Amino acid sequence: MENDVIGTYCHLYSQLKGIFRGGTATLLRGSVGNAIFFSTYEYTRYYMYMQVNSASSVYSYLPNILIDAGIGTITGGLGGVAYWSVVLPFDVAKTVIHTAPDSTSSRNPFRILSSIYRMKGIKGCYTGIGPTLARAFPANAAAIVALELTAKLLGIRLD
Repeated sequence: MENDVIGTYCHLYSQLKGIFRGGTATLLRGSVGNAIFFSTYEYTRYYMYMQVNSASSVYSYLPNILIDAGIGTITGGLGGVAYWSVVLPFDVAKTVIHTAPDSTSSRNPFRILSSIYRMKGIKGCYTGIGPTLARAFPANAAAIVALELTAKLLGIRLD
């Protein structure tokens, strides 16, 4: 009985280790990417509202919700494009780590990126950039517009 329990725990542990494979690359992608995303989003949002407020007579015929949706679309889309433009190499490394056939292969995202760069150049580090950026703008624009309009409906100020 005791051997079965210990054997079961050992088996579960060896299987659970695989869940965290690529965790460092994912953490790098998320932390660096979110810093880039929100910096781009906040800067462009601030700049665009400053432009709209300085030329308020030109935009006075537009409802505020339409201005908010337009600015949210542009700022969210640009934030998403900036995010993926910077962190796609980490995502490529994460994908290589996840799809490695054996568990003894390197899990260091910097080593993996270095070997990709040596074999394929910078183009290899940005594999899939086209579809990723094509998806990034509309997906992030929609998310930010939904966030901002929901906050406005709930009476939450995002300033």
